[in-house]
Amino acid sequence: MKKTLLVGVAILLIVLGGAAYWLYSSLDSIVKTAIEKYGSEITQVAVSVNAVALSPTDGKGEVKGLRVGNPKGFRTPHAVSVGAIELAVAPASLTGDVVLIRKIAIASPRISYEAGSGDKSNFDVIQQNVDRSLGKGKKEKDKNSPEQKMIVEHLLIRDIKVTYSPILLEGKGFEISLPDIELRDIGKAKGGVTSGELVKVVTDALMTRMTRAITNSLKGTADITKSVTDGVKGLFK
Repeated sequence: MKKTLLVGVAILLIVLGGAAYWLYSSLDSIVKTAIEKYGSEITQVAVSVNAVALSPTDGKGEVKGLRVGNPKGFRTPHAVSVGAIELAVAPASLTGDVVLIRKIAIASPRISYEAGSGDKSNFDVIQQNVDRSLGKGKKEKDKNSPEQKMIVEHLLIRDIKVTYSPILLEGKGFEISLPDIELRDIGKAKGGVTSGELVKVVTDALMTRMTRAITNSLKGTADITKSVTDGVKGLFK
């Protein structure tokens, strides 16, 4: 379960990567359309954005109201939603081999993990879709040129919440809040990282926090269950 939840982070970074390269343009509507079009094609689910604001001269951009839908057959409203994503890059670096990203700030991500039939969750299905889409693109890209790298000076993900919906709850579930993630100088020591490597760095940090939160949540549930059970037993003594 924990591994497939991390697809959400990969989706966010795909959006960020696209926004970074489109900062050349002052046409916010083009970027919004591109994120929705290519995001939907890669994930094979509906991807929508409320608004995009770009400032090419100072290398800043913001994506508001990102929403990634669920595959058919799942009941939760969405797989991933994000309040806002702020991005600041060094404009001159966009044409080089290594893109310098000053800051990535992701506010209020909501990740909904829903168990489905046949031991497949909503993220399992999305993962398969992404793998197929990126697999095709990777073969074409490998023939043409090496992947551009990036250095991220500051990455902040705050107000993170994960909802787990077991199949028996039919779309309902329980929510877990995770501590903020703050990372600095990603890729600086080795001259940059690829988008895939950046995803791994972020998901490793998320994995640590999520594992701890889920463990504590399940422990708390077990403690409550034991307390209630012991109390009921006490009534019959």
